[in-house]
Amino acid sequence: MARHDIDWWGVTHVALTHWHLDHIGDLPTLIFAWRHARLEPRTAPLTIIGPAGTRDLLTRWSGALGDWLQAPGFPLHVIEPTLESPLNLGDGVTLTSRAVPHTAESVAYSIQQGGKRVVYTGDTGDDSSLGAWAAGCDLLLAECSLPDSMPVPIHLTPSQTAALATAARPGMLVVSHMYPPLEGIDLRAELGARWAGPTVIAADGLVLDC
Repeated sequence: MARHDIDWWGVTHVALTHWHLDHIGDLPTLIFAWRHARLEPRTAPLTIIGPAGTRDLLTRWSGALGDWLQAPGFPLHVIEPTLESPLNLGDGVTLTSRAVPHTAESVAYSIQQGGKRVVYTGDTGDDSSLGAWAAGCDLLLAECSLPDSMPVPIHLTPSQTAALATAARPGMLVVSHMYPPLEGIDLRAELGARWAGPTVIAADGLVLDC
């Protein structure tokens, strides 16, 4: 984040979708950085949002890494929102979570502010009702992990991601979470076979105005 001139020190909320390492592994390092990376330590509160079990996850991490993880020297709050119930984050921002088929705790998020809405699928398998839940969002950030020749029930292939976008009709589809088997595949063409709307293939440092 620092390399891309993002104000990582000013982050106020962190939302977790599930417990796989590629989605949570950097959180202890980030909390440690907020504690030690500057001469003047952080004082602003941090809110961690996640599915049921988030508090227990932090407690288990503290047992392994130290009490500082839950008491970093600045206020740290943990919220486990009720599924499908909007959570007010302040400044007109609301967040709503929804279960998705990946792990037992996995959720997708919908974030709204000022008439704009972003939906993030997190990691998910094919779910026929997810498109209706995301319908009309301005930006759909969707996973697309494996080629259609390697389908699995807990991730999406290009045809499934495209079908999701066709059902949701977002203003823009942004595709992420691509695994190595997708290398060498024309992902944009694969998606375009079933989805004709604006599409962006995510990469580190991507900035979008929607």
